[in-house]
Amino acid sequence: MIIPQTVESHSQIASVIANGGVVAFRTDTFYGLGADPFNCHAVQRVKQLKGGEGAKPILVVISDREQVGRFIAEPSPVFDLLARTFWPGPLTLIGKAAPEIPQEITAGTETIGLRLPGDDTVRMFVQTCGGALTATSANPSDQEPAKTAQEVSSYFSDAIDLIVDGGAAITDQPSTVVDVCGVEPRLIREGVIGWLQIQTAIDQIKTR
Repeated sequence: MIIPQTVESHSQIASVIANGGVVAFRTDTFYGLGADPFNCHAVQRVKQLKGGEGAKPILVVISDREQVGRFIAEPSPVFDLLARTFWPGPLTLIGKAAPEIPQEITAGTETIGLRLPGDDTVRMFVQTCGGALTATSANPSDQEPAKTAQEVSSYFSDAIDLIVDGGAAITDQPSTVVDVCGVEPRLIREGVIGWLQIQTAIDQIKTR
């Protein structure tokens, strides 16, 4: 079922999430598969929908910076640095996961990827759903990320509890993913934010 993303529909969507459901929603990049990251059964459903990527860690979007403490045991200095510089925005930061984070999220890596979306509407949506949602791209592992609610429906039909139509994706690139578990950041995937831009920001702060 496709429903519009409105303030009125948020309570219905939040109820689905609270009851272990899976929704598709527009993030600040592409459409993502949203579930309560602490509900192991719901996260397992997300993995089954993805198919071949089921063994990979699942990234999480948060509604505000205060949510970081729920997921990251001890943010590294470079985590804090990049979060201050690029959040809210399309940058996913990988840090050491807090002990209570389910294995279904970390896939045994003991790390987790977090993003604070740059879109006000997306952050409000995530806040309504408990402050954090899984946000792995809404597509089977062998297909391109969905950019519209209709594309999500063509991939999954009724296998998802709700498809939330937030309009078309506002970018043709994914978020940039950077591992900041160690002293130096490590690029995992270059996306909206260029790696050079990240390196420049770090160099500028180091020279202050």
